[in-house]
Amino acid sequence: MLDPNQLRKDLPSVVKALGIRGVSFDIERFGQLEARRKSLQVETEALQARRNAVSKLIGQLKSRGEDASKEMAESQEIPVRLKQLELDLSSVQGELGEWLMTLPNLPHDSVPQGASSDDNIEMRRWLPSHVQADANGNPQPFSFEPKDHVSLGEPLGLDFETARKLSGARFMMLRGPMARLHRGLAQFMLDLQTTEHGYEECYTPYIVNSSTLFGTGQLPKFKDDMFWVTKGGQDAEPNLDDQGNVIASEDLYLISTSEITLAGSFRDTIIPAQDLPVKLTAHTPCFRSEAGSGGRDTRGMIRQHQFDKVEMVQVVHPESSYDALEEMVGHAEAVLQRLGVPYRVVLLCGGDMGFGATKTYDLEVWLPAQNTWREISSVSNCEAFQARRMQARYRADKGKPEYLHTLNGSGLAVGRALVAVLENYQQQDGSVIIPEVLRPYMGGATSLTC
Repeated sequence: MLDPNQLRKDLPSVVKALGIRGVSFDIERFGQLEARRKSLQVETEALQARRNAVSKLIGQLKSRGEDASKEMAESQEIPVRLKQLELDLSSVQGELGEWLMTLPNLPHDSVPQGASSDDNIEMRRWLPSHVQADANGNPQPFSFEPKDHVSLGEPLGLDFETARKLSGARFMMLRGPMARLHRGLAQFMLDLQTTEHGYEECYTPYIVNSSTLFGTGQLPKFKDDMFWVTKGGQDAEPNLDDQGNVIASEDLYLISTSEITLAGSFRDTIIPAQDLPVKLTAHTPCFRSEAGSGGRDTRGMIRQHQFDKVEMVQVVHPESSYDALEEMVGHAEAVLQRLGVPYRVVLLCGGDMGFGATKTYDLEVWLPAQNTWREISSVSNCEAFQARRMQARYRADKGKPEYLHTLNGSGLAVGRALVAVLENYQQQDGSVIIPEVLRPYMGGATSLTC
């Protein structure tokens, strides 16, 4: 959520920054809400002061034996008016809060202007030593016509037909060595992030409540992109807390990324500054309805309703969050370099960034069959945007709690990494060489063959 104080103190810069993202800000509406809020607060403070003064006056009158009936009557009217002011102020603040929940984060000064991915800026690219580049700096074509991952994978255990029978379109089933390679990729990523990059491995819920999703920014804007779980009807068991007390129920949703659970675990917490940074990773399935993406990437594994991801989350002191962003990009790059697949790093423009991000780098892997780069990881700094919504704070030795900065990144999307391995390591006979780093997870096998 945007900082209300920044809106009040420097509205023009907020309006300009949102414009870089292609978002218009209703200045008139904000002005009306702010004027109403200020008026109610001023009246409330004045009435509270009057209440104290009347109370004091009543005591003085009574001590002198004088009539205080008029003041007593006024003292009884004041609480009624204060209660109404409280309700009115709560209504205005609620309307303002709900509106701010729909506004994206402000882009960092280094984020380029632009409306789409066409305006993103390539920062660097990396090719394995055995891969040559063409005149455009792209990996040179194979000496044979490369197959896409679907044609390669189906004889090796990539089974879309059974998944379609079980669940419908945009699901997959993996069998035999293909399933093992998928698992090996996830294990390799977790091992790398935990043993070399200092992340703590976590196992998190796959179903979360709406409060968690509001905190991390998926709700209310992206409700249609989520799969939600309908709980039982009249005969459903009541929702109980740890002490057995009935508590209000919330809608439940399948996670679209474990960023939700890893970052959300800091909701309503205050962390000692000396415990920062906190670095967490998790391998989970992710569920996305892909609303509005009809017709896009319908073939294969690129855009699925269910997919796996190894996620990285860092919770850091605000002064170090941009150093942490660069570090996390390096952690994602390390996975691709160990796998030996070509990739490039792209800085996203304002119009292409995610809702909660203030700065984002995408890692795009080379897919020979498509002759193009495709996103495999997105690493973002959200600054205090999520922390403000979650009330996630840190406290130094002295002073009041301050908002943390949160960062998240894919390290990596497992299915897309599988696609990259299949296509970049394919052989003319349809077999696929297994990258050396994955062979320990494959029982020492060096290739996938039909």
